[in-house]
Amino acid sequence: MAISVEHEQLKRCDIFRASGRIDSEAAQTFEKELRKATAAGRYHLILNLAGVDYTSSAALRVLINISKECRRFNRGDLRLVALNQRVAQVLDLAGLTELFQIFETEVQAVGSY
Repeated sequence: MAISVEHEQLKRCDIFRASGRIDSEAAQTFEKELRKATAAGRYHLILNLAGVDYTSSAALRVLINISKECRRFNRGDLRLVALNQRVAQVLDLAGLTELFQIFETEVQAVGSY
């Protein structure tokens, strides 16, 4: 299954809902979708990963790069929502859990901005 990314723009932030597998090929598409918001000057991003069942190291690289871009000059942040157990384990094994604020629901994440 290829990656699918939905984008919703709110007043305070942008919500991205990803589903499918984020392997090395899909990571490029995934990154392009997220960069559309940063290119438009929107740096308060929420990424819902409830539908993602696999993440590769390329996906982790995208998350780190987008997070750095959002945080640069204290412009914003990338927050993660609804991680399934497999994705949470990958982030934990890579030592990246502390890099991101992780929420259980989109409402909590939006309220944190």
